[in-house]
Amino acid sequence: MIMSLVESFTTELRRGTLTLAVLSQLRVPQYGYSLVQRLEKAGVTIEQSTLYPLLRRLEKQKLLTSSWDTSESRPRKYYVMNEYGIELYEQLKTEWKTMTVELTTLLEGDEHHESD
Repeated sequence: MIMSLVESFTTELRRGTLTLAVLSQLRVPQYGYSLVQRLEKAGVTIEQSTLYPLLRRLEKQKLLTSSWDTSESRPRKYYVMNEYGIELYEQLKTEWKTMTVELTTLLEGDEHHESD
């Protein structure tokens, strides 16, 4: 019972942070598979069934631009943040850092109360 709740809450936590993780890698053009590899190298796993809808949503929100590279036998669609996306990403990054400090303070306070 508790493990399924942990998995459920962990999924919720990850869902909220994946957008920030993906945007962090799109200052330079990336195609889907290269993006998956970059994220995995950083310890962030993302399924392609999650990544592509997220990329389409970010593009629909006008945060990314995409273009096809057809110079090789297998065409690839590259995504990159535009100026609006970079501006939003910088604000989200600031929010994330603030939230991280606040939550760390709360969690460390919780640990101090547990040891009292």
